[in-house]
Amino acid sequence: MTDSGACRVVLETALADPARLDAAARHTLAVAGEATLDTALRDFAAAHGAAALPVLTRLAGDEAARGVRRAAKRALYRLAQHGVAAPAAPARRPVVERRPEQATRAWLSGVDGTGSRAVWVLFEGGFGAAALCSLIVNDVAGILDVAGGEITKKRLEEELRSLRASQKLPWIAVPPARAVAAVLEALELHARVGTAPPPAFARWRPRFETATVEPPPAARPDVDLALAERAGELLALPELASWFLDPEAVQTDALALLEARESRLVVADHIKAEREAAIVAGIVERELTPEVRRRWARRLEEMAFVFDATERPEPARIARAAAAALADETRDIGRQAFATGLARRALDIAGEVAAGRLRAADVSRKP
Repeated sequence: MTDSGACRVVLETALADPARLDAAARHTLAVAGEATLDTALRDFAAAHGAAALPVLTRLAGDEAARGVRRAAKRALYRLAQHGVAAPAAPARRPVVERRPEQATRAWLSGVDGTGSRAVWVLFEGGFGAAALCSLIVNDVAGILDVAGGEITKKRLEEELRSLRASQKLPWIAVPPARAVAAVLEALELHARVGTAPPPAFARWRPRFETATVEPPPAARPDVDLALAERAGELLALPELASWFLDPEAVQTDALALLEARESRLVVADHIKAEREAAIVAGIVERELTPEVRRRWARRLEEMAFVFDATERPEPARIARAAAAALADETRDIGRQAFATGLARRALDIAGEVAAGRLRAADVSRKP
């Protein structure tokens, strides 16, 4: 059995170096008689006052030695009676790990003729909270519009049903990483051209910047010329009804074409056709610069993805072939069906504007 002197040695050593109050030291105290330990602790507390609190508090929390724990608590109580009390321990709160918000579901629309599309991304975090971010992104201007907030699952399904019923472009579910990549690409565009996204995007930006991103599309396959020549079939689809060059840029060409068509001179049909083809070729050469070619090629690739998602493999194959041909700058742009189709449609619409049957603002391709 440990005597009072040995107990005091353990306590004084612990006061000087708390690390010395190890298992062996606590065992020395535990084997002392109850009266011996009580006396040693009382004398130790009286000699050191508040300085004894850390040692006594640690002993009072010793779950392995019940006798030591009770004796230390009595010593603390006696000190408290003399106005020396240990600070209250913080209340224990359950530890609930809150998962960081993650993009769990996402949707994309098709791409319209201005290069705009809708993007929805659902973020979910701890405690079942969900927030929906709704954006319009554009491949020329970046992020055009942002809205959204907390949403319940029931409300989300209602919104999706309503959107599918009213959306003119295809609306498809996609892996969240693909939608996130579309938003980050728009952000990179802002940085490149020196503009800023709408202020409302600030609250969403951290979520996107920490989200998983889908890798860029694989390299384009070799051009299938036979499929690329069928690009006119794509432009006849309702989803691509808004795909044409900006009518404002071809207004002068449209007037020249109208004059040629309405001329009172007797001109052979093949000469008229040659004149029209020359006008179209001039527009294509002027308007479809390398940068613009790449932009339209990317739009075609995105629509190929949409066609695949909506189980239309043939339009998807044509779109990819037309995209590959357009992106290949070694190929004559003036001989590509997709490029000439964009120009001819722009000419027709510009003619309608000149005739007063359409408003220029309604058919502008500016986002």
